[in-house]
Amino acid sequence: MKIAIPVDEKSLQSNVCVSFGRTPYFLIYDIDTKKSVFLDNSAAASTGGAGIKAAQTIADNKANILLTPRLGENAADVLKAAEIKIYKTTTASAKDNIDAFIAGKLPLLNEFHAGFHGHRGN
Repeated sequence: MKIAIPVDEKSLQSNVCVSFGRTPYFLIYDIDTKKSVFLDNSAAASTGGAGIKAAQTIADNKANILLTPRLGENAADVLKAAEIKIYKTTTASAKDNIDAFIAGKLPLLNEFHAGFHGHRGN
């Protein structure tokens, strides 16, 4: 099983990034092999649709689970279509959130915002 997490740095100790679509990197963590891969988020520089593009990156990398603090509706739709389950992170590190997920302590994320659609500072 593979877990995807938006992170600020290429480290398991990194903070979880608060912006899914504009995160600098995604951590893809394989629970079975305990291997970590960090992906540059090519959607971060997009003028619009960053969440949708980022969600497609997660799906293309065969993640089964996304751990994130928040998510837009359009990105959520892409992930749901790919049958990726979405869980809400705590304010801890990526590693702490992986451990919390494995222990069954993270709740499903089921409230999605409308997205910013190019509007800054809402």
